[in-house]
Amino acid sequence: MRTRKAISVALSAMMAVGMTVAVPAVAHADYSVSEIQVNIWDNNQLQGLQEIADEWSAESGVKVNINVVDWDNYWTLLEAGASGGEMPDVFWMHSNTAQMYMENDLLLALDDYIAADDNIDLANYYEGIVDLYKSGDKQYALPKDHDTIALLYNKAIFDKYGVEYPTDDWTWDDLVAAEKAITEAGKDDGVYGMAMNTSNNQDGWYNLVYDYGGTIVTEDHKSTTIGSAEGKAGMEKVRQIIENGAPQTIVAETGTDSLFNSGLVGMITQGSWMINTFYTADNAADYAWAMLPYADRDGNGQCDEGERQSCYNGLGWAIKHDAADPQACYDLISYWCGEKGQKEQAEKGVTMAGMKSVSEEFANAFEGMDVSAFTKIEEEGTLYFRPYTRNTTVWEDALQQLGCFLDAWQNPSDPAIMEQACDNAQNIIETAIANE
Repeated sequence: MRTRKAISVALSAMMAVGMTVAVPAVAHADYSVSEIQVNIWDNNQLQGLQEIADEWSAESGVKVNINVVDWDNYWTLLEAGASGGEMPDVFWMHSNTAQMYMENDLLLALDDYIAADDNIDLANYYEGIVDLYKSGDKQYALPKDHDTIALLYNKAIFDKYGVEYPTDDWTWDDLVAAEKAITEAGKDDGVYGMAMNTSNNQDGWYNLVYDYGGTIVTEDHKSTTIGSAEGKAGMEKVRQIIENGAPQTIVAETGTDSLFNSGLVGMITQGSWMINTFYTADNAADYAWAMLPYADRDGNGQCDEGERQSCYNGLGWAIKHDAADPQACYDLISYWCGEKGQKEQAEKGVTMAGMKSVSEEFANAFEGMDVSAFTKIEEEGTLYFRPYTRNTTVWEDALQQLGCFLDAWQNPSDPAIMEQACDNAQNIIETAIANE
């Protein structure tokens, strides 16, 4: 979920630590620990996850302490623990960092535990998330969730400036037209039609690249097509959105979420993991969601296959390789990731499930706010897994620097700068993959 901070290069050079696993034939409550320490980075999920964990604690007798650590410090502390300090027993893994932790034997291999667990069948989960947390022939995390992206808009702003609300039939051209109308009408009020956080690729510009037929990373994880005509078409539309919306200087200083909640922008794109932020906002009654617009590539006036795409990602529940009681830790994450725990997670509005066919429970979790745009796109659009390679952050961070898309973010009125940035991005990603 969202743009991620790179893990230290030191981790990749770390000496692999041996791992000894003794797996009982079946899980049992005769554990050797009385507490399990868990780290996550999203405070919005704390209450729901703790409630589910407390149910497991009531059955197992093992207390679960969930600690929320902000994103940057989360990885700093985890890396420090991996380098010789103390890691939490259980923690979240993310696509940007999973390969490095798995390859250095810092995570507990779960295969034997899964084989002895009637509660978990990996075939029931989103394949991209399962595969993400696999290295070689070993599974190192259980799928916790998945997410999709939707368009959030403020009805009060659309009403004030006489612009029609977004619909699920919108194209990206429709979005640009509405954005431009609000920006022009709201000039004296300091209101913009849209704000795009270019640092958040998953819930923003990645989706346009794929809508227009390009890729950030090809399916075999060996190349990119962002420098192709299709990739450039998607990024040209991104340029138009930035040109007609809130300037990136304002976005960088304030953030898209704050601008939206302050009534200064009419639209943003956002991920399902952020619904609670807007559901509990003071002006939530004015807020509504629509599916992401689509790219009418063939001009036939309808959304065809592949023209409306949403990036999806998924976190994994992982266990440190030398956990004092690996069985207790595994039984905890199995409880979270089994069908009962996954449905509870969705029903409580914590986040969408990592297990397939649990989307309806999540869509009904927010009384008074229709969030079905996040689930409808699974049936009416195309999901693609968040692009990653072995060292994702090497090229992901470089794309945001001078010499690549930062030039285009800062000069959105010049199409040539964006076109050159796409060519540079092609080279950056290809070079990084070749050096992995």
